[in-house]
Parts: sequence; C-alpha cells; structure tokens
Amino acid sequence: MALIKEIVQEALNTGYLSVVAEDQIRMLIQTNYDSDDLDAWIILQRSIVAGDVKQESRRKKASLSSKSKEASANIKLAYQVAAEMAFAAAMALTMPSKNAKDQASLGA
Repeated sequence: MALIKEIVQEALNTGYLSVVAEDQIRMLIQTNYDSDDLDAWIILQRSIVAGDVKQESRRKKASLSSKSKEASANIKLAYQVAAEMAFAAAMALTMPSKNAKDQASLGA
C-alpha cells in the first residue's frame, strides 16, 4: 500500500483527489504514518482549501441553484477543515515527545 506522502504527491501533481485515494489516506492516518506523512497530509488539506486540489464528490449532485450549491459547498468545506484541524491537533498532542519540555499542553 502507498504511503500518505505518495498519495498526496499524486493529488498535488494532478490537482485531483479521488474518493479512493482519500479513503486510503484516512485508513493510513489511523494505522501507520510518520511525521513526513502528517506534514504531507496537512499540505494536502491546505491545497484543497486553497482550491489547488479538487476532491471527487462523494454523492450525486442534487438539483440545487448555483448559489445554494456554493453555500452548501462552503459550509461543508468549513466543517471539513475544522474537523481536519481538530484531528491534526489531537494527533500532535498525543505524539510522544523526546524532550518533556517540548510537550504541548492545553491552557498553559
């Protein structure tokens, strides 16, 4: 199976992230990855938000007006970005540190 950074590089090269590739990343991020993979994943999320990488739709397009589609897409993207940021923060906070002074803490 490919590494996260390889999947991300392909998406960055093509400007497109398929549902299959996205599912592979989600599976890998839950099981086996390193700091380079996490960095690549964050870069991918930023590229998606910037519009440099387009995601394949997970559902059939509904017959919505143009403004409704845009508003719906913006809300979905906002929720997705918030969820991805929360996940990345949670992962960073749970990663073991070699130096106790470098460990992140909330509210300190």
